[in-house]
Amino acid sequence: MDELQDVQLTEIKPLLNDKNAARNFQDFDCQEHDIETAFGVVHVTMRGMPKGNRPVILTYHDIGLNHKSCFNAFFNFEDMQEITQHFAVCHVDAPGQQEGAPPFPSGYQYPSMDELAEMLPAVMTHLNLKSFIGIGLGAGAYILSRCALSHPDLVEGLILINVDPCAKGWIDWAASKFSGWTTNIVDIVLAHHFGHEELQANLDLIQTYRLHIAQDINQDNLQLFLTSYNSRRDLEIERPVLGMNENTAKTLKCPALLVVGDSSPAVDAVVECNSRLDPTKTTFLKMADCGGLPQVVQPGKLTEAFKYFVQGMGYMPAASMTRLIRSRTHSSSSLGSGDSIRSRSHASNHGEDSAGTPEGIDLQEAPQTMEVSC
Repeated sequence: MDELQDVQLTEIKPLLNDKNAARNFQDFDCQEHDIETAFGVVHVTMRGMPKGNRPVILTYHDIGLNHKSCFNAFFNFEDMQEITQHFAVCHVDAPGQQEGAPPFPSGYQYPSMDELAEMLPAVMTHLNLKSFIGIGLGAGAYILSRCALSHPDLVEGLILINVDPCAKGWIDWAASKFSGWTTNIVDIVLAHHFGHEELQANLDLIQTYRLHIAQDINQDNLQLFLTSYNSRRDLEIERPVLGMNENTAKTLKCPALLVVGDSSPAVDAVVECNSRLDPTKTTFLKMADCGGLPQVVQPGKLTEAFKYFVQGMGYMPAASMTRLIRSRTHSSSSLGSGDSIRSRSHASNHGEDSAGTPEGIDLQEAPQTMEVSC
């Protein structure tokens, strides 16, 4: 069995610093829409025109962020233009989280996570879009996963960063209640995004997002979104096992790329999600020297993984990958909660025929999984 190899790569140009943070949060050549759905109005920003029958790339942000602060720096990254020239991009802001959003009226019932997911088909219909490749962070990753489970025909693929498939346990709930009494919401959100190491070491990044969360996001609206996310239910997905439940298991039907930074507080949650997904359709990418915002801290690595993902779906010409080291292991039929992260870090070779088989990978008929670290 090949050993997973780690490659230490440092981005030459950080996406955010005091001088370029404002520019990288900006939209360029976009159209904004406020779309009425059965569960309220949702703000959507379209970038580019849909390309024939191709899916759009649809983004969904995490708590404390909006599409600008979560994804614009990444989509404005130079190497991403190789991807976005092939796709229109649809940025979705959760209700009340967009820039300049007014406060909700007193007594407003914020949509649940399930209802936020059910808004997306209405968005697609309003914009006359047929399908999407989703990229979501945290709460946004959960919402996109929920949409894919309920509307598999709409979702062609998912890139899920820091996804947590589990409901918030009562211990977590009690801890959040206690912290809510003693800590302001900005600190709660920062602790959700960043681990202790990153909070201490990456001070410029933390300050940028501290100011954004405190000044650019309506605090009452943010509390409603946070409460909705903390009230989420379990995705109730399970890994299909050949000869046992492959026809009945509830899991994602589309290809999925799971992404997490090695110092992110979401590592255990992403590993848990990986253990519940179909290993023939799932890739698990753990990034070295990276915390809670891989799309900001390591844009080059994520861009290349994104590129390889859509190449595997047949939507882009094949190209060699230079940043990621790939190794292959046999998948297990079932994985318990006590398994190590390495044994549960399974991934697939989905679509490699169309994208070109990576050098050094021996394709066999038996179910195979791929571990990726960078």
